Amino acid sequence: MPEPDLNLLFALDALLTEKNVTRAARALHLSASAMSRTLTRLRAETGDPLLVRAGRDMVLTPYAEEIRERTQNIVHEARSVLRSSPAALDFSTLRRTLTIRANEAFVEAFGAPLIAEVSALAPLVRLHFSSRTEKNAECLRNGSADLEIGVLEEMGPEIRVRALFRDRYLGVVRKGHPLDINQEVTIGQYAACGHIATPHGRQTIDSLDAAIALSGLERTIMAIVPSFPAALAVVRASDLVALLPASFVNTQHVASVAVHAFELPVATDGFTVSQMWHPRLGNDPAHRWFRELVLRVCREHVPF
Repeated sequence: MPEPDLNLLFALDALLTEKNVTRAARALHLSASAMSRTLTRLRAETGDPLLVRAGRDMVLTPYAEEIRERTQNIVHEARSVLRSSPAALDFSTLRRTLTIRANEAFVEAFGAPLIAEVSALAPLVRLHFSSRTEKNAECLRNGSADLEIGVLEEMGPEIRVRALFRDRYLGVVRKGHPLDINQEVTIGQYAACGHIATPHGRQTIDSLDAAIALSGLERTIMAIVPSFPAALAVVRASDLVALLPASFVNTQHVASVAVHAFELPVATDGFTVSQMWHPRLGNDPAHRWFRELVLRVCREHVPF
């Protein structure tokens, strides 16, 4: 059997991405009629219509939806093979926007040093931090995010992961709070306070509450806020107690924000903060450079 024409893959990727013959033709610098003929060839090769009319628009067939991501990855890998090596990357002229999904605490703790490092090494590179509202791999798969940073969830077998640092939770209160004067906070003292909670750290919270319950006590959650920075702001102006990651607390210069951090009265497991990316960016020189930079900055501030 004759070998398939691999050039068709680039046209297929453009068609599946644009879902429009004219736009796909423009993306590959072809005429609309040439792209239309290529679509006819692709339909013959695959035995599937791929794009079908739906009113004034065109939509992908189920088979086209199924192969869209695979096609995108294959084309990206093919192009990366022909790109210059990392050694040839000129950081002084590199223009790129890198999108990082991370929670607010990570941005507050590491955003400034990351931006400073990138600006010094690659002044035309821009960082776009976006919130990690949903913990899944969709943004990495569809390319709307270049890197995701946080505690590893079920991301799918293809997602690449590298540990950045180990972390743990601390109790935090305002300066002058009754718990501030204790060398070692007991379960009774801790449980007797009002608490401010966040949606994060479910495993630590469950083990902490289970230990408190074994002592016949129970914490009172006065309010739930959406992020660690919000919890810190509430603690600073109230008598409530917050549960915050040590990496976040230690980079806030505790004395300057008028709070006191203490070890929890119950031993809890730590957790690992990782960076995650899609394999299509694995060999991309700029992305690989940025991953190493993130790793170095994190470990300079929070030893692994």
